[in-house]
Amino acid sequence: MKQILHKLRERERERERDKNKDMEGIEHRMVSVNGISMHIAEKGQGPTVLFIHGFPELWYSWRHQINALSSLGYHAVAPDLRGYGDTDAPTSITSYSCLHIVGDLVALMDTLGEEKVYVVAQDWGAIIAWYLCLFRPERVKAFVSLSVPFRPRHPKMKPVDSMRTLFGDDYYICRFQKPGEIEAEIAQIGTVNVLKNVLTNRQPGPPCIPKGKAFQTSTDSSVTLPTWLLEEDLNYYATKFGHKGFTGPLNYYRALDLNWELTGPWTGTQVRVPVKFIVGDLDMMYTTPGVKEYVHNGGFKKDVPFLEEIVVMEAVGHFINQERAEEVSNHIYDFINKF
Repeated sequence: MKQILHKLRERERERERDKNKDMEGIEHRMVSVNGISMHIAEKGQGPTVLFIHGFPELWYSWRHQINALSSLGYHAVAPDLRGYGDTDAPTSITSYSCLHIVGDLVALMDTLGEEKVYVVAQDWGAIIAWYLCLFRPERVKAFVSLSVPFRPRHPKMKPVDSMRTLFGDDYYICRFQKPGEIEAEIAQIGTVNVLKNVLTNRQPGPPCIPKGKAFQTSTDSSVTLPTWLLEEDLNYYATKFGHKGFTGPLNYYRALDLNWELTGPWTGTQVRVPVKFIVGDLDMMYTTPGVKEYVHNGGFKKDVPFLEEIVVMEAVGHFINQERAEEVSNHIYDFINKF
């Protein structure tokens, strides 16, 4: 028993040393962009790699890639998007349109003095990055998209109506639409429990949330964290979301139909930047009906003609940049280093 306890303590010490090493040298500052104050984390010197996080995450989701790419001669920059972490959170849903978020990122590039950057993004960050590549391709050297492929605009059907038709009223994006409703369920179950269940969920898509069961969770505190997510990591997320709340991040979903209206002029437009797409075979986005067919049967390549690589990782879920941090960092480096 003593030997087992000793090994467990030593393992915890090793994990704590690794965590401290991950945070070493990462600098934080606030910058003024597009009418808001934005928090960024950065490290390294060289060409800039802009990392864009998803939901429900923060700059912190890229901690491993920040260290890896900065050690290889790049300037790694990861902001908290508007509504998240230490960045301002406007109250209006209309302040979370794709034009606002892309405007924040373009202004950030200008603040950094960068005409063009490499972009790496996951989940909602990837959605925003696709918009960035669509609106301002001249500002992007190359794009590594994790988890979410390009989604061409349907000319006749708004996205929320389409999702409701395909997946029903309990589909998570449909459940997010009414302001305050899902926030009340989150408050009831608790920030830590919600984050724990979302970040560790490996159920195949499409994800649905029956009323009263936010994020398919329970208050069962016995959910075991995977090896890639430490208690310290969960506590960091919980502290930030506990302070800021979820309304800002949820407003991204509530602005989906507004985005559809605003992007009418880009209907049918191709994304013309070099792209590498990486996804886990257990990712709920990848296992949603129709996505695999789009990715592999020519539709993706037609909409994104400079799509150069598609990587499907085995036995990996949605939060791929944290679950397979070293492997993802290597994939990113191998691709952007070509440019």
